[in-house]
Amino acid sequence: MKEQWSKAKAQAWYQQKGWLCGFNYLPSTAVNWTDIWQKETFDVDTIDRELGWAADAGYNTLRINLPFIVWENDRDGLMARIDRFLTIADHHGFSTMLTLMDDCGFSGDEPYLGPQKPPVPGKHNSQAAASPGREKVCNRDCWPDIERYIRDVVRQFRDDKRVLLWDLYNEPGNRGIFATGTEEVLYDEKLETCAHELMKLAFRWVREEDPAQPLTVCAWRLPAEEEGETFYQHPLDQTALALSDVVSYHAYTNTGRMTAIIQQLQAFGRPIFCTEWLARHVGGTIEEQLPLMYMAKVAPYQWGLVRGKTQTWLPWPVVMKTSTDYCRLWFHDVFEENGIPFSRAEITLLQKLRKIAPKGAGLIITTRRSPAGQPGTHYGNDNEKYRLASCGLILAMV
Repeated sequence: MKEQWSKAKAQAWYQQKGWLCGFNYLPSTAVNWTDIWQKETFDVDTIDRELGWAADAGYNTLRINLPFIVWENDRDGLMARIDRFLTIADHHGFSTMLTLMDDCGFSGDEPYLGPQKPPVPGKHNSQAAASPGREKVCNRDCWPDIERYIRDVVRQFRDDKRVLLWDLYNEPGNRGIFATGTEEVLYDEKLETCAHELMKLAFRWVREEDPAQPLTVCAWRLPAEEEGETFYQHPLDQTALALSDVVSYHAYTNTGRMTAIIQQLQAFGRPIFCTEWLARHVGGTIEEQLPLMYMAKVAPYQWGLVRGKTQTWLPWPVVMKTSTDYCRLWFHDVFEENGIPFSRAEITLLQKLRKIAPKGAGLIITTRRSPAGQPGTHYGNDNEKYRLASCGLILAMV
C-alpha cells in the first residue's frame, strides 16, 4: 500500500498480534549500533544466549537500530547479518522492529568503522552512535545515499514475516551530547530542521517501496512537568504522529504522566507502541507501568535488556547530577550479564501478564476523581481488574 494505512487497517493488523511486550536490544558486548552490526563484532553467541533469557522471561518482540555506515561500506555483509539476526530472534519467538535512522549521537562523535571506543566509566550510553550521523542529516548532498540505503533495506525485507514494522527514524532532531557523566550539551539547532524534512522524505521513500509492514516514527519530546500536560507539541512530533500507520512514542516519566500520555494518544484511533520507556529513578517503573500498558493494550518496548557496555543501568547526566544515591537503582535494563534479573519481581510480573494476556482491543483509559478529590486512573473494565487481581497483581492508582 503506497499510502498511509487507514485506522481500520492498522487496528485489524494489531488485533492479530495479541499483546506485544518487548525491549530495545543491544547485546551486552556491544557499545553502540555500529559495534553490533560490523562483521568483526557481530556476536551471534551472545545474541542467542541473551534472547533466550528474554524469551524465558515472557518477552515476544524487540526493537533494534541499523547503521547506515555499515551498509555504506559492507552492504552485502550487513544484509546477511540482519537476516541471521532475524533468524535467531524468530527462533526464540520474537518479532523484530527495524529502525533505519537515529539522531541519538550522544557520544558527540560521527559514526566511524573499526574498533569502537570503550565505554567511559560512569557515563550513560557514552559511545552512542547516530545513523546516518548528524553531519549527513544536515548535509543535503548526502541524502541521495541515505535514500538508497533506506530503499535497499526495506526492499530486502518488505515481505519478511519476521519483521513486525518499520521505525523509520529514532528521535529525529535529538541534539543531545553527553559531555560528561553529569553534563549535557547540544548539537547545532539546524539538525531539527533537516531531520524534519528528511523524516517526511523517508515516509515517502518507504511507502513507494510498498512494504507489507506498517510504518512509524516516534513522538519523543515531553515538556517539563511545570510546563503543562499537553504532550508532543513540537512540529517534528506532530508530523511523526500524523504520518505514522501506528502511533509510537517515548516516555521516560512517572506513572501519572504516562497515563495522561496514553489517554492523549488514544484519540488518534490507531495502535499505540511505547517504543522507549523504563526510567526507574524518575518513577518509570515496571511494577506500575507494565500493568498500565497491558490494560490499555499499548505495546511496550523498554530500553535495554542486559547490563553491558552501553552502561544504561546508569542514569542520564541530569539524574546523576541531582541524585546523590543514583546507584541504588538501575535506570534501564533488566538482566545481569549472567542472566540473573535485576529484580525477580519485575520478571514475575511480566510472566503473569503474558499468561493472562488476551487478544482483542485495548481498554480506553480515562481519568476521574478519587474520593479525596485527586485524579485517578480508570481502566474502563472491572472484569480486567478481577483478572489481574486473580494473578496477584496490583495496579497503582495515580
